[in-house]
Amino acid sequence: MRLVVTRPRERADALVARLEVLGHEVAVCPLIETEPLGDEPVDLDGYDWVVVTSRTGAEELRRRQRGSARRVAAIGPGTAEALGGADVVPRVSTQEGLLAELPRPAGRVLFAGAEDARRLLVDELDADFVPLYRTRRLAPESFPRDADAVVLASASAAEAYGALGLATPAISIGPQTTAAARAGGVRIIAEALTHDVDGLLDAIETWSSPS
Repeated sequence: MRLVVTRPRERADALVARLEVLGHEVAVCPLIETEPLGDEPVDLDGYDWVVVTSRTGAEELRRRQRGSARRVAAIGPGTAEALGGADVVPRVSTQEGLLAELPRPAGRVLFAGAEDARRLLVDELDADFVPLYRTRRLAPESFPRDADAVVLASASAAEAYGALGLATPAISIGPQTTAAARAGGVRIIAEALTHDVDGLLDAIETWSSPS
């Protein structure tokens, strides 16, 4: 199958390599990029939990953190790996999944993430929020039009793809990405059951090799 990966290039290599091993033809056309929002230290001392919901957020937090929180929660295994480990990694890699598995009362919580991150965890946990990076949508001058499917790994990428107005269907990493894609008129042909790269690969293989 011919697939288009829309992740930023620095995030695309591992996914592309695994897709090519599976025999797919892959083009990379980033639809988003991230921009750090500063270098000021982020003081974690005094927090019972620090919560991170993206790999980029985890990397930025490690770069800027001072001190340490008592415990760490990460939305998925890739985010936990970027943090150097986490005390809670939910079985369902969504804010809802993380909220369901976080022990209560949570105490004092810091949510560290994208400037435009969903505020579910912030609101439900009465958490402090620190924006670490900004996500920018890209509008490429050319986009592969002969692909069988486009791979969408975030809601931001889904919104950017929807804005292009193309007919190629897409495979989504999870429900938030699917909702953003459909709102932009994109047809979703498969959605990952686990909202991570492994789940995305399983969804692609199930779609490309129907029984």
